[in-house]
Amino acid sequence: MATATSKENTAAGKRKLNPMDLYDIRSELSEEECMVQDSVARMVDDKVLPVIREAFEKHQFPRELIGEVAALGLLGSSIDGYDCAGLNAVSYGLICQELERGDSGLRSFVSVQSSLVMFPIHAYGSEEQKQRWLPAMARGEAIGCFGLTEPQGGSDPGNMKTHAKRDGKDWILNGSKMWITNGNLAHAAVVWATTDEGVRGFIVEKDMPGFTAQEIENKFSLRASVTSALFFDNVRVPDASVLPGVVGLKGPLSCLTQARFGITWGVIGAAQACLDEVLKYTEDRILFNRPLSSNQAIQLRLADMGRRITTAQLLSLRLGRLKDQGRMTPTQVSIAKWNNCRAALDIARDARDMLGGSGISAEFVPIRHMLNLESVITYEGTETVHQLVVGKELTGVNAF
Repeated sequence: MATATSKENTAAGKRKLNPMDLYDIRSELSEEECMVQDSVARMVDDKVLPVIREAFEKHQFPRELIGEVAALGLLGSSIDGYDCAGLNAVSYGLICQELERGDSGLRSFVSVQSSLVMFPIHAYGSEEQKQRWLPAMARGEAIGCFGLTEPQGGSDPGNMKTHAKRDGKDWILNGSKMWITNGNLAHAAVVWATTDEGVRGFIVEKDMPGFTAQEIENKFSLRASVTSALFFDNVRVPDASVLPGVVGLKGPLSCLTQARFGITWGVIGAAQACLDEVLKYTEDRILFNRPLSSNQAIQLRLADMGRRITTAQLLSLRLGRLKDQGRMTPTQVSIAKWNNCRAALDIARDARDMLGGSGISAEFVPIRHMLNLESVITYEGTETVHQLVVGKELTGVNAF
């Protein structure tokens, strides 16, 4: 009787392509991009996977991973200078992919820190703000969060109720934000508010009187992530803490474009983790005197997972190359976010089903990824919002 190891070797010997990379995307990467991916993959295997299931079950963010992430230069990795790594967009995408192979919560932490906090400070902040915050954030010594979504706003940021009014050399900020990743971890929040001049960005520090963060409990998704509500009750913010370089919704929307780019890559990692799990399971699971993997119905479903992952990989790689050339558009990001999140969620759901009773156990990764992806497909633009973005591009008509 063949051992599990010999069966695995036999199955692997029949394969000519990498099941996680059917189109050999790896060969399209530069040496630096490969090194980035490999270093993050090792960190995920060695540091993340051993702790993430328990963190998810206990509804705790594994704070001990912040130092590991910072030591690899993954925070603000696309920024040049200020103690940041200065990597290209594809490298950032690969970082997100490997992190989300571990868990969407960890990738969300890095996405928020890098794309939603460090990016606007770098793009729109004063030199003083950059010097104060970016190096500390790159080292993981300061954590940030991004305050845009509001309880009544959701997909309509133009419906923002949080507001700020000038008071001498300061601003008085009032309002609230909802579903804020890193909220209770953050030393500072980049908060967007309406003013008489238009929407402005404010760097609100955690010890400013009137600013409170309340962690949201009882989540069944992104449990290994801190999600909070933020409240501002006559918070006095000095003018030196206002981002001077942007006015209007262009500011927060440009941040979301950066973060959505990373999401298109990240969900590929979650999908790969689910496919890898179910491949191993169906090779080892014997029903009716043969492995599950020898059934046509199983192979059809596995093949569909491979097709979806390959399509997502090609979309994100092309998107990354466009971004590095300065040619990426928000519509192109919407296509990839829409396609890749839907593909990953469908793969996770189907993988959970193919595992049978084991599929509802956290001993296997699909249920955790499936629950996480229910949030990822919703935040930073629901599937419907991205469909309408593409529809507007095709017709020239705004149907929002």
